[in-house]
Amino acid sequence: MEANNRWFIAVTVLLALLLAVMPLPHNWLWFRPSFTALLVIFWITRMPQNLGVGFAWLVGLLEDLVTGATIGTHALALGVLAYFSLLTYQRTRAFNPAQQLMWVFILVGINQVVGNWVHGLAGKPVPGLTFLWPAITSALLWPWVAPWLGLMAGRLQVR
Repeated sequence: MEANNRWFIAVTVLLALLLAVMPLPHNWLWFRPSFTALLVIFWITRMPQNLGVGFAWLVGLLEDLVTGATIGTHALALGVLAYFSLLTYQRTRAFNPAQQLMWVFILVGINQVVGNWVHGLAGKPVPGLTFLWPAITSALLWPWVAPWLGLMAGRLQVR
């Protein structure tokens, strides 16, 4: 009998949602990494045949509910991110760490642009390009998050 331990995916989503609402000093709020985006990129790159846009949309909807954002904001943004992750997962796996870091920056940047666009439609504009800071901090975390998740998923035989 083969272990699949998919409960670990749910635990990582829960952890990312908790980190999304973790209190931070007001000056640091714009620098909060997008942990849910990192998770969506990781899990879709690791298990593209099992997880897809629907998974990302559900994670985004949960993030909307937890953070109090306009319903559908994170769901749409993570759905778009998942689509691009699915299109490129084979190439992404072959990237060296620096290329992966840049690709994560681009993906999370797209996620942030879509989210900012929805916020703008809802009448909540963000001044300047400050909404892109999470793309930078998320990309800088990727070299630590991805190997740790990969190690844990390997040990638990998440399939």
